[in-house]
Amino acid sequence: MRKLIVFNHVSLDGYFTDSKGDMSFAHNPIPDAEWDSFVSRNAGSGGTLVFGRITYEMMAGYWPTPMAAEQMPDIAERMNKLPKVVFSRTLNDVTWQNTKLIKGSMVHEVRRMKKADGTDMVILGSGSIVSQLAQAGLIDEYQFVLDPVALGSGRTMFDGLSMKLALRLKKSQTFVNGNVLLSYEPVT
Repeated sequence: MRKLIVFNHVSLDGYFTDSKGDMSFAHNPIPDAEWDSFVSRNAGSGGTLVFGRITYEMMAGYWPTPMAAEQMPDIAERMNKLPKVVFSRTLNDVTWQNTKLIKGSMVHEVRRMKKADGTDMVILGSGSIVSQLAQAGLIDEYQFVLDPVALGSGRTMFDGLSMKLALRLKKSQTFVNGNVLLSYEPVT
């Protein structure tokens, strides 16, 4: 069975976007070769990328561009080649290569996708999707990068969650730039 993994940056005060929906706080300016190596390995680890409309539009507006190819060529190449799924009731088409648009029941479709053969799936950003799929018990692992910044306000990944979500720490890794990777699995 395929795993569904969440990978998101989170501020010290628990937000994955600021109050304007911006996620640029995740770009830590402190040089860190170990962090850069982790990012490069993680972006190339394969799998199907899963997005909601907002995150899809942000990612599709950057990764296929010449700027992305110039700034982060290896990561841009991998992001563009990976299979992608976007869940949206409002989009009518998708233009980023290797992307499938799904307008139907997200929970039903993710259940079906998890049972199918293939690589694991990774949700990037997409807080409303994280909240809904967490509530449905479909997320197998939560990978949070805790960034050393406080935003004061913004969105959490779990807005709308109507139940307690108990998690168990699987591993952690601290980086010189102050980022901390925290990997959790649901307590069953």
